[in-house]
Amino acid sequence: AIFGALTLPDIGQVFQDTDPRWKGCDSSKFMEHAYEVMTGYGYKLGNVDVTLILERPKVASFKPGMKENIINLLHTTPGRVNIKARTHERLDSVGELRSLSCHVVLTLERI
Repeated sequence: AIFGALTLPDIGQVFQDTDPRWKGCDSSKFMEHAYEVMTGYGYKLGNVDVTLILERPKVASFKPGMKENIINLLHTTPGRVNIKARTHERLDSVGELRSLSCHVVLTLERI
């Protein structure tokens, strides 16, 4: 979402899955890089809204830890990060437990 807000190529183009350097890489490294790029362009995080779409597992108990990770990785405050979850009401591959989805919307502010 950070790269999109900056109108840059998506994360799959920056960290190509065919490059062995990224195999098994901790995903926090990707977010740390996105943060560095964002600040390099003269921006900071405004707000971030995350929507997890999955039937299982139930994520209520995981959300506080997820939020804390985002706060730390993006050097922001709790009031700027929202995480919510919903199901897909047993429709399509998400509802059939074959996949999950995540949507992220964020705003950037000039530093």
